[in-house]
Amino acid sequence: MLPLAIALSWLGFVLHNVADLPGQHLLSPETLYPTLVYLALIGLLRWTAWPLFGWALLNGLGGGIISVLPLPVLPFEPAQTLHHYSFHVIYTLTQIPLVMLTYASIRTRSLS
Repeated sequence: MLPLAIALSWLGFVLHNVADLPGQHLLSPETLYPTLVYLALIGLLRWTAWPLFGWALLNGLGGGIISVLPLPVLPFEPAQTLHHYSFHVIYTLTQIPLVMLTYASIRTRSLS
């Protein structure tokens, strides 16, 4: 289940970037660099799930929720429309399985 959750998490992130943000594609720095982070964190899973848990939490809370709050320190490009918010809902929802499964993995390892 964990590989599926990782793929879903990444797909939600990519969908938000490529489908909703103007001029983005898979090799854009905003998409490529986080993809490399996903790959590095997958490599760490042999030893710990904490970094991947933190990454999924950061994406879900930071990228999915906090980044659309009307805070004066945040740039609002593209415009904050219902269309854009719908992509943030998808982005957030696709992070939840990875947060839950990595947390469960952390708890299981700490109990054993």
